[in-house]
Amino acid sequence: MTGVPEAVGVIGGGRMGVGIAHAFLLAGASVTVLERDSDAAAHALESLGTAIDTSIARGTTTEPREVLIDRATSTDSAESLASALLVVEAVPEDLALKSRMLERVERVVSPDAWLASNTSSLSISLLAESLERPERLCGLHFFNPVPSSTLVEIVRGARTAPELITLAQRWTTAIGKTPVTVNDSPGFASSRLGVVIGLEAIRMLEEGVASAADIDAAMVLGYRFPVGPLRLTDMVGLDVRLGIAEHLHGTLGDRFAPPQLLRAMVADGRLGRKSGEGFFVWND
Repeated sequence: MTGVPEAVGVIGGGRMGVGIAHAFLLAGASVTVLERDSDAAAHALESLGTAIDTSIARGTTTEPREVLIDRATSTDSAESLASALLVVEAVPEDLALKSRMLERVERVVSPDAWLASNTSSLSISLLAESLERPERLCGLHFFNPVPSSTLVEIVRGARTAPELITLAQRWTTAIGKTPVTVNDSPGFASSRLGVVIGLEAIRMLEEGVASAADIDAAMVLGYRFPVGPLRLTDMVGLDVRLGIAEHLHGTLGDRFAPPQLLRAMVADGRLGRKSGEGFFVWND
């Protein structure tokens, strides 16, 4: 064993799901990505192949491409995850969708398998309520982009088994990340702090305090942030940040109220990097 489960499933083949699959693959696991249909599954496997090529080009793995590719699969059938010892859910930040997918997978995995959610703000305890065995679910909050991020936030739900937290810390270390363990609370630690800074940066831009570039430069140069809060919002997605802010606003109060500028930009389709424009223009 390499410190990670021999077989890992990932629900969702988007940017985060592929990044999580890539991390476990490089650590020695066999990985299966579950998507909604065959076209999406094929696209996820193609994206995973591209991530593998990037790792080889950068020298972050010494394994041959064919060996890595041989351990990677994608599917649109939940039954294909039956042999997985860990399944990480990485679908969009929607409580009903996440609960539905976790329930679906719990029905097919073995009694020894563990489940995790990549949620950045939703309650692990609430997600676990729909499971037959809520003790086998924890939060594994990865950060975007997964390959270059060093943090994984492990979230302990009200009924999460202590054994799972210990295992999650071991898995996180094995994939080259640093674990931070928190109790289940709205926004956990990272999203709660990160979102409040991001929202204040948006308010400053809305009020004309400074340009987006200068607000970001103040945090990068003055506080050693690796990337400014507005550029990070573009990378995460303005719609994603709005959804998290609305959730935190409802649970923690007015200090998380989304600025009108954020709402207007989302309504206008300026979602950041994925749409080509947000607080900055993206040409990639």
